[in-house]
Amino acid sequence: MGISENPTMSFSKSLIDAAKALSNRVNQLEFAEPVSYVYNPLDYAWQSHRRYIEKFGASKKRVVFMGMNPGPWGMSQTGVPFGEISFVRDWMGINESVKKPKHEHPKRPIVGFECEKSEVSGRRLWGLLAERYPNPMDFFDEHFVLNYCPLVFMEESSRNRTPDKLPTNESAALFEICDHHLRRCIETLEPDWVVGIGGFAQTRAKIALSGIEIQHGKVLHPSPASPAANRGWAQAATKQLTEQGIW
Repeated sequence: MGISENPTMSFSKSLIDAAKALSNRVNQLEFAEPVSYVYNPLDYAWQSHRRYIEKFGASKKRVVFMGMNPGPWGMSQTGVPFGEISFVRDWMGINESVKKPKHEHPKRPIVGFECEKSEVSGRRLWGLLAERYPNPMDFFDEHFVLNYCPLVFMEESSRNRTPDKLPTNESAALFEICDHHLRRCIETLEPDWVVGIGGFAQTRAKIALSGIEIQHGKVLHPSPASPAANRGWAQAATKQLTEQGIW
């Protein structure tokens, strides 16, 4: 079989091309105060993101989990969605070199896999998945995880600003691009389910995938800002996924 006929390479190439197009398009957007810094890990952590797709995005999936956008100590550092370093490096086996964003906030340095801070959301998400699937290939055989928006927004104080807090004139252009990317990914992976990690992700998935025959699910966001998540996120998420018939 020739390389061009290899279906696994076809899947991953489609996702890689979609991610590149997403990155190029969002790089053309402009954001006003209070957003002072914008990080795009699909640029400076592209090697890790590409490796993630090549290893784990090379086949159809039954379930696609979708988060909102990168956190400062997770995907911002590793290029992998919810990318808590220990799980990306030790469970997924990804440890690529990471560059620097063009404009770096002094309080939010990008040091890649040398980062010593923990991404709580990522630790909770990947912790549950790694416990349930000690071999990552068993998880990724049927599942994939991606983010809706690839950008990190920060105010001058270094405070994180999530995409849902952007003014309408900025979010409309951003969401149009992210919707298009999500549709491309879903059309490639052909899952039965798309599961929003948090309410914002589920809402955007329903809008972006309007007209596509797919089931929509949701799990509690694992953020430490969520009192419910802090009371036992893994147990709550497992219960939700089981009750919805996803697991």
